[in-house]
Amino acid sequence: MEIKIKKRNGSYEPLYVEKTKKMVAFACEGLNGCDPIELEMDSNIQFRDGMSTKEIQKVLIQTAIEKMIQTTKDAHGNMVKTTNINWQYAAARLLMSDLYKEAAINRGYDYFGYGDFSALVHKLVEQKYYGEYLITEYKEEEIKELGAYIKPERDLLFNYEGLKLLADRYLIKGFNKEVLELPQERFLAIAMHLAIPEGSRKMEYAKKFYDLLSLLKMTVATPTLASAGTPYHQLSSCFISVVGDNLWSIYDVNSKFANVSKHGGALGIYLGKIRALNSEIRGYKNASGGVIPWVRLYNDTAVAVDQLGRRKGGASITLDIWHRDLYEFMELRTNNGDDRRKAHDIFPALSIPDLFMERLEERGSWSLFDPYQVYKEMGFYLENFYDDKDNKAFTAHYLACENNQNLERITVTALDIMKKIMKSAVETGTPFIFFRDTVNQANPNKHAGMVYASNLCHEIAQNVSESILIEESIVGDPNESHVVTRVKSGDMVTCNLNSINLGRVHIDELKETVPLQIRMLDNVITLNQSPVAEAKITSDKYRAIGLGTSGYHHYLVNRGITWESEAHFKEADLLFEEIAYEAIKASMELAKEKGAYPEFEGSEWQSGKYFERRGYNSPRWLKLKEEVKKYGLRNGYIMAVAPTGSTSNIAGTSAGIDPIFQKFFIEEKKGSFTPKAAPDLSEKNFWLYKEAHYINQIYSIKACGIRQRHIDQAQSFNLYITPNLSAKDILNLYIESWKNGVKTIYYVRNQSLEMDECTSCSS
Repeated sequence: MEIKIKKRNGSYEPLYVEKTKKMVAFACEGLNGCDPIELEMDSNIQFRDGMSTKEIQKVLIQTAIEKMIQTTKDAHGNMVKTTNINWQYAAARLLMSDLYKEAAINRGYDYFGYGDFSALVHKLVEQKYYGEYLITEYKEEEIKELGAYIKPERDLLFNYEGLKLLADRYLIKGFNKEVLELPQERFLAIAMHLAIPEGSRKMEYAKKFYDLLSLLKMTVATPTLASAGTPYHQLSSCFISVVGDNLWSIYDVNSKFANVSKHGGALGIYLGKIRALNSEIRGYKNASGGVIPWVRLYNDTAVAVDQLGRRKGGASITLDIWHRDLYEFMELRTNNGDDRRKAHDIFPALSIPDLFMERLEERGSWSLFDPYQVYKEMGFYLENFYDDKDNKAFTAHYLACENNQNLERITVTALDIMKKIMKSAVETGTPFIFFRDTVNQANPNKHAGMVYASNLCHEIAQNVSESILIEESIVGDPNESHVVTRVKSGDMVTCNLNSINLGRVHIDELKETVPLQIRMLDNVITLNQSPVAEAKITSDKYRAIGLGTSGYHHYLVNRGITWESEAHFKEADLLFEEIAYEAIKASMELAKEKGAYPEFEGSEWQSGKYFERRGYNSPRWLKLKEEVKKYGLRNGYIMAVAPTGSTSNIAGTSAGIDPIFQKFFIEEKKGSFTPKAAPDLSEKNFWLYKEAHYINQIYSIKACGIRQRHIDQAQSFNLYITPNLSAKDILNLYIESWKNGVKTIYYVRNQSLEMDECTSCSS
């Protein structure tokens, strides 16, 4: 009986085994250790009548990816695991073939590979998947020229995991999830969009942006990856708001959170101004429910309003370590106690001043206050002060509170609080840590505000403040009345992120790649459709961006540098100073071309203190310092290192500044098993890839402190602990982080816990 195979278009044809052999040969071509005969034999396809070509391809893909990690016997008969990471590229080629064939059918062309890009643009504009601006800003001949510039061979750079992630989450698909857009077309659409502000030079920059993206030398933030080129282009990853001590502000921030989450962003919320449990309200004693009910409100919003249907909403909530509701706040995510006072979907963070860490070291006491009572009794808001080297303003005001016997407080030891923090960190990975004095001392825009908290992933450090309701009034006649609300806008921070792929970019290339990335980020600000008006105002005011890095561990391994070494420290210092120099210089050059950010006057960029604080005294730095003073900077904040969890997978490199989690492992998701390995893993670099939980964390902390000198904002920095680490050892990690100038700590990743990753800030 003749076996018939069902083709993708629904028709049937006789089985041609040669077609399968041809596909297998294509998948393995040029890949060392990938024998097409071996793949064909191991796939052991049982052809049957009516079998689809998609089923055949699926078997081949699964076989190829499973061959990446194999168990064999060594010379002594011991069972050992061996890896050949080239099989992940063979699997990627098979998956790419799938995408090519699906796109051809869905778009109506009959050849293998990429179709007519201009036709795609017009079709997707008509179907409202692409924004109409792509055909109004670009002439037809320009779109055709850019389509001809596409380099299909760059699809071979993807490994299986990266390509599958890109295809599943970010490529434009139809209503029924049919493939419409291919990887190089996604990159080109992003490049076209981000080049629009370049006017007469937009074609030049569209090509340059495309080259950076398609060569995987950089990654953009996930909202940019998903939304650039689309009708509603909210391109920012995260937002930060301050909540005032009143109902209007509480619900105003909740509304903003819903709008941000609806369009794919996460939110950092500073709640330290809210009065404590049993505080008075309008003269009524013990009337306040404290911060916990409002945390639960934001928790419910996070669950109810998801991020474009991709995942539940994400928010971190920051409270000061001197707030009277501290103890209950630290129990938010634990499983013990009253569940009506829990918020399992919120990520708690603590704002910690130097004074607390000093008291902790000397095993001193610490007092918790109600911020409302502090203002009522003392006439100032304690959260509005921080310690600088020359002015210990927070310490002075905190001591004044401690010395006022009329002010109610809860006094405990600093060590007792730290024990609670560590217990929660071991159990839940949180609270995140925000060293507020370290952050504010380094803030180049302290003349214009203060940094109260960070974003969800804790790499952003920018001025933030609450919005204030001025009035609500009724205008118009009784037959057609309108309610007009007047609000004094606070600073609502936006995180505009992209990252250098250090796994593919050499330090000598930074002078070419960094200026392009800075330009792309600045254009994100110009183009962004913000879901909240205050965010747009703040974004225009500071034009803040966050240039970061992915592939840090990959970079070290490529240079033969072990994580636990002095060479690591030297390389971190050299590399991040170079990135900082090129980034600041690029922003200065943009200021020459397009103007400085509005708050530049009075900043530490202008005064030169930014450079002096960091000891930038070499001739090139001194020259740049003078140029910045003369021409200004385009961006008030420039560098921030995000986690890059998902986008680093797409780019085939390690995440952020983290060491690799495991050299190789098998991931199980929804019943399928996918082998994964460290980037470019081989016998040559096997021992250079030391895994995160086996690294002495002091090396990671010191490296983080060295990098921090060159980063004006912060780093999404994780600590990795194992169950055998003592409480004293963990305490020392927090103290050493503070002493080494680390600004923030993201997760404490216990080897026995799985953490819930945020994809919003991935860049």
